[in-house]
Amino acid sequence: MAISVPSRQLFIDGEWKVPLHNNRIPIINPATQDIIGDIPAGTEEDVDLAVDAAKRALSRNKGRDWSSASGSVRAGYLRAIASKITEKKDELGKLEAIDSGKPLDEALADVDDVIACFNYYAELAEGLDAKQKAPVSLPMETFKSYILKEPIGVVALITPWNYPLLMATWKVAPALAAGCAAILKPSELASVTCLELAEICREVNLPPGVLNVVTGLGNDAGAPLASHPDVDKVAFTGSSLTGSKIMSAAAQLTKPVSLELGGKSPIIVFEDVDLDKTAEWTIFGCFFTNGQICSATSRLIVHESIATEFVDKLVKWAKNIKISDPLEEGCRLGPIVSEGQYKKVLNFISTAKSEGATILTGGSRPEHLKRGYFVEPTIITDVTTSMQIWREEVFGPVLSVKTFSTEEEAIELANDTQYGLGSAVMSKDLERCERISQAIKAGIVWINCAQPSFIQAPWGGIKRSGFGRELGEWGLENYLSVKQVTKYISDEPWGWYQSPSKL
Repeated sequence: MAISVPSRQLFIDGEWKVPLHNNRIPIINPATQDIIGDIPAGTEEDVDLAVDAAKRALSRNKGRDWSSASGSVRAGYLRAIASKITEKKDELGKLEAIDSGKPLDEALADVDDVIACFNYYAELAEGLDAKQKAPVSLPMETFKSYILKEPIGVVALITPWNYPLLMATWKVAPALAAGCAAILKPSELASVTCLELAEICREVNLPPGVLNVVTGLGNDAGAPLASHPDVDKVAFTGSSLTGSKIMSAAAQLTKPVSLELGGKSPIIVFEDVDLDKTAEWTIFGCFFTNGQICSATSRLIVHESIATEFVDKLVKWAKNIKISDPLEEGCRLGPIVSEGQYKKVLNFISTAKSEGATILTGGSRPEHLKRGYFVEPTIITDVTTSMQIWREEVFGPVLSVKTFSTEEEAIELANDTQYGLGSAVMSKDLERCERISQAIKAGIVWINCAQPSFIQAPWGGIKRSGFGRELGEWGLENYLSVKQVTKYISDEPWGWYQSPSKL
């Protein structure tokens, strides 16, 4: 199935623009290792142009074109974008698959979520108008107060490669709904569908400068965007290390940030579960998206009384996963996104082995695939809590296993991590599940499932997994500034000072 990758430039001020230095970055299909196109390599000068365009978009026609327009006006554009994405769903899904290595069925499901996300924030944009001037109850009858919610301004949106279009949409849709103007900087490892989103914005006549897309390397484009003095907020999804750098850069200008960073999420399996049903959720929680999920439940904490039988079932499930080119029908595990990430994942596995862990299944390239960055679904046992494989984020299809005997021990193991994004608890005892949900230190807890995500529910973490929440109404609040307006309504003078006229 030959798929042509469109050749695009940077998208700035509603137009395609050649980057100042006219450099390009090759696009490598991770399933074949073939170069299938290239993307523009933006730099600081291009970022400056994009930020200027965003500033103009906010002030054009005194804001009436966008930032202070009715929410229903912005909703119309968001729905138009959703409609155009619907028309191009198959093409976008295939582009996502060959660019990121994601199985086609997953990529198409992502596009469905993208469409739903734009439509959802269109509804919230319309609802913003009715929420303006919400009254504040005051203890003094001589004053009246209300609240205005205003767009925070120019926002930098820096997004990852594991869900290229969907993670971009999680930021772009609420930012635009709020009335912000944005500069989207996708990962250089998977930018194709974000550039196609720019083309869609051009086709629906989104006002110039409202969304700008600058592709390029992190140091060349991401860093100057995060530290730009005219960017009012940075929203970032990616590694904890890069998140710390962005936070440091923003701190110099007292600039707000929201960060969705790494994870090392636990899944606790109690002895009363349905083994097959729980095995599938455990496999899905760690191996979905080729194991490249920030919230992957990659630390299995299983009750000692069922551990041997349960892990045997996991091995059978893992060996039954179809590993292939993402475009092959029925593919459920594609390649790691790049050579660098591929080597990193294999290094994690070899280090685990050298530290004394047992590679129960997987751990290397599938024998039937001679090219591409493929890693078999890997299950590792005999793990200690001090091992790298238990403590650090792998970002690949690797599940580590430990056993527990008591509920208290399970909670202690679950919370013994610097991260706090996702978590899961599997048990038929729902009271126990509720107890553990409260005891686990994470932004998300799944009960008897793993990895479901809904645009209506908040998404985000604690500890070194970041702060701030995306999706739902919380996602919109990320891009709004709250202004208090209070007026004095009494005919009487304030009377704090003695009036000169009465002296």
